Formats: sequence, C-alpha cells, structure tokens
Amino acid sequence: MASSKNLQTQKTAFYVLITYIAFQLSSFLLWIPPLKNFFLSFIDLEGSSANIALAGWWSSITAGIAFIISILLISRNKNFWNCLKGEKKPLPVAIVWGIVGFFMIYLGQVIGVQIESSLGINPGSENTEAIIKVTKIAPVMIFASVFFGPVLEELVFRRVIFGSIMQAQNNFWVAAFVSAIFFAIIHLDFSHIILYTITGFILSYLYYKTKRLITPIIAHMLLNGFVTYLQLNIDKIQQFFNH
Repeated sequence: MASSKNLQTQKTAFYVLITYIAFQLSSFLLWIPPLKNFFLSFIDLEGSSANIALAGWWSSITAGIAFIISILLISRNKNFWNCLKGEKKPLPVAIVWGIVGFFMIYLGQVIGVQIESSLGINPGSENTEAIIKVTKIAPVMIFASVFFGPVLEELVFRRVIFGSIMQAQNNFWVAAFVSAIFFAIIHLDFSHIILYTITGFILSYLYYKTKRLITPIIAHMLLNGFVTYLQLNIDKIQQFFNH
C-alpha cells in the first residue's frame, strides 16, 4: 500500500515537472510566423514594443495555465505534500518563516554579490533586466514574475526535485545542492549562477525547516516583488535620495 502511494506521488511529481517544462518551452511556438502574427493582431502596438508586449502576455497566460494544471494534478493525490520526514510547522509559523526567509535570501544575495565581485563578475542580472523591460511595456508580466513564477518554481525545484531526493536519500545537503543548481541553470543567467544557487539553497532550507511549501513560496514572491518594485521605480528612488 505504501509503495503504491509512493508510486502515485512520483507520477504526480513527474507530471508537474512535465507541465513546467512545457510552460518553459511554449515560447518557441511564437517562432512560428502565422501563430505569432495571429496573436500580434490582438495587441495594439507596433514594432518591437508589440513583440515585447506579446512576450509578456504569453508568459503570463501560459504560466497561469501551467499553474492551474499543476494544482489539478496535485489535487488528485493527497499524499503529494508528505515527502519530508518530521512534523510540519503550524501555518502561522510557516508564514512568519516565509517573511524571515525573504531577508535571509536578501542577505545571501548580498554575500553572493561580494563573492561574484571578487571573481570579477559585474553586478546586474540580464534575466532580471529582460523581465523588467517586458513588464514596463506589458504590466501583466507582474503576474508571471511575482505570483505564477514563484509558485511553479517552488513546486518544481523544492517539492519535485528537492522533495523527491529527500524521499529517496533523506540527505538535505545533496537535495538542496542539486535543486539549487537546477534552479540556477533554468534562469539562463550563467554569469550569476552563484547568486541563484545561494537563493535556491536558502529556499530549500526554508522548505526543510517548516515542511510547508508555502514558506519558500512566500519568500520567493516577496523577493521577486521587491526586485520588481525597485527596478520599476529606480528613477524615483534615486531622485528621492538625491534630494
């Protein structure tokens, strides 16, 4: 009976992973000219702005679809969340840890920037810059970067990858390192792989600490929301401090 439940849980985890991969690869459909032109016809912009706006809407809608599919898959398996040994923290405690986790990640990134600087790596993420560029033209992108993105990434990198390794080996360090590396790679910003790996490792710790995925999700959302707000208002912030 136990092995049957484990097999069902592994299947659910696999389906969630496939859903996430399909979401990530779905943007390649926009390389098909007829399909791209069809969607561009719904956007009241021209030139490069239209393409950027399409990217924002496409990311947000496909992320939303992937989120719904993942939730439906998980809802069919009540045992999906029981992958970590130990008692789960009470929900209010898990939420507080999520907020604390945001500051832990921020501190970790400050340390990561110092490490990268000592290696001659310039600050500034191309991945973040690209997302902000899209968000300025298509604000709907905020849904993908601040809500759907963190939820999907925590489902995949913390629950599916980290959780599955923990079920198989019950080794936090191996599970956290592997999930953090994959988390860093998927962002396709290899010059800052140290920064993303540190972030992924802390998110794994938050999940391991509370046994609730809501904790790293909250920390991840706060991080993305904070970075998005800063980048969108950087001119106003600089002007404020200059005065």
